[in-house]
Amino acid sequence: MTITHSADNYGTVTIVGVGLIGASLGLALKQAGVVKTVLGVGRSKENVDQALKMGAIDAVVDLGEAAKKSDVIVLCVPVAQMRGAFELIEPHLESKTMITDAGSTKGDVIVAAKEVLGKKVCQFVPAHPIAGGAQHGASAAKADLFKGRQTIICPMQDNSPEDIALIEGFWESVGSEVKKISSVQHDAIYAAVSHLPHILSYALMASVVNSEDAEQKLGHVGAGFKDFTRIAASSPEMWRDICLGNRTAILKELDQYLLIVNHMHQLITENDGPGLEKLFNKASKARKNLDVV
Repeated sequence: MTITHSADNYGTVTIVGVGLIGASLGLALKQAGVVKTVLGVGRSKENVDQALKMGAIDAVVDLGEAAKKSDVIVLCVPVAQMRGAFELIEPHLESKTMITDAGSTKGDVIVAAKEVLGKKVCQFVPAHPIAGGAQHGASAAKADLFKGRQTIICPMQDNSPEDIALIEGFWESVGSEVKKISSVQHDAIYAAVSHLPHILSYALMASVVNSEDAEQKLGHVGAGFKDFTRIAASSPEMWRDICLGNRTAILKELDQYLLIVNHMHQLITENDGPGLEKLFNKASKARKNLDVV
């Protein structure tokens, strides 16, 4: 299947979920000049109104109407809501319309797409823009959110090379550097480098907040604590869904992390300064190398 519009013009784009990612995408597409119209679908009247006010979307539609009118539909909803979105889209999905998404997990979303869309699943090219922030909602949106950031595309065997190229160009048009990997690789990698850090940030905040002297502790936090826990201000609903959607890979990473924590516990218990310093040196060197890349 080949899309009729050119690679540098994506016609009418519908963004489903106009929070931080969705509203930012609308702003970025308009700034890039690669769309005729951006339609918005959303649950939150506050987000929808804000997206309209800031010019991220041109009009609000329902999902059925969007499926009939759109050249590209982008699902920017929490991953647990993807199946429901596919169910609303499928009866109205035109053969010219492509679907992509911004979900942080891919395996569960692909399963939902295949089960709901059936033969039309070839029109869905899974993606994950590695962009975001601690704040969520349309009010935090910005047009340059995707510039210089990776967007991961996880092509399926059902997708044609032309359609993969079209969605690759779509994400590149807003400044993303596109990389293609399998959905299995994606979920394993991001369980370690994205999902686990968010869980640990939430866990540290929960640990301090639930302690008897929480008020005193929180009254003395410094930059390190604020840096470490910044991402705990992210959307709880989104991260709940990510934890459940990528459960197997996340549990594997949590088990690995707990082994390290238990080892550190043992080193501290045994007053093993050299052991601690060796572990810290290895971690410190690896972290410094990230800034060199």
